[in-house]
Amino acid sequence: MFASPSFLGRLALIALAAILLWALFAGETGAGGPERSYRVQPGDTLWSIAVRTFPGDPREGIWELRERNDLDTSTIVPGQVLVLPA
Repeated sequence: MFASPSFLGRLALIALAAILLWALFAGETGAGGPERSYRVQPGDTLWSIAVRTFPGDPREGIWELRERNDLDTSTIVPGQVLVLPA
């Protein structure tokens, strides 16, 4: 009536493999909404944009802006279009 230890071991191995495969192939669902763009205005800084568009610590917003827009530095110029993460 009870399963043998080798059967339970194989079952645990299959379950672990399924979880690892799911974790490997699970990706971004895109549920965050569409990206928005922002045209930099004179006097704007990444800090001022982050304060207006991101809740919480502006430093995290600056990091997000730099990552999303492939910025090597924090220098931005008027007219530049930035992608704002949703």
